[in-house]
Amino acid sequence: MKDNDQLRNEEKIKFSPNEIKFLSSNEACRIATISPENTPHVAPVSYFFEKGLFYFATDYETRKYKNLKKNPKIALVVDVYSSVNNRAVIIHGRIKFIERGTIFERLYDIFDRKFEWVRQDPWKEGEAPFVEVNAYKKISWGLD
Repeated sequence: MKDNDQLRNEEKIKFSPNEIKFLSSNEACRIATISPENTPHVAPVSYFFEKGLFYFATDYETRKYKNLKKNPKIALVVDVYSSVNNRAVIIHGRIKFIERGTIFERLYDIFDRKFEWVRQDPWKEGEAPFVEVNAYKKISWGLD
């Protein structure tokens, strides 16, 4: 098991080649947020991983959006369970909302190509944000 303690702001988590391959080959994860009343909330989301950052979309009305608006800290787990070979990456991070602009447009194009649900229920800038997750702590196993 690998564990990186919380890093100073100027440092960035580095993912191993095996972690990058694992994270890039999956598309579903679970995120955990904390409400203003300190109640945990876990939700499954579709994600995209690129250059050490995770991205997912949400709606403005969701509990995860409201929680992250008040507290930008998040936990995220990508895992594959097997009785003989569990594999997982868990991160703690901070988020940034991407609601408009060229980064939004690029992410939307990626999500549109990758996920059928985006093509079935499209949205425009300002209607639903993307969430960028920048990890400051990482734990992984089964990926050696």
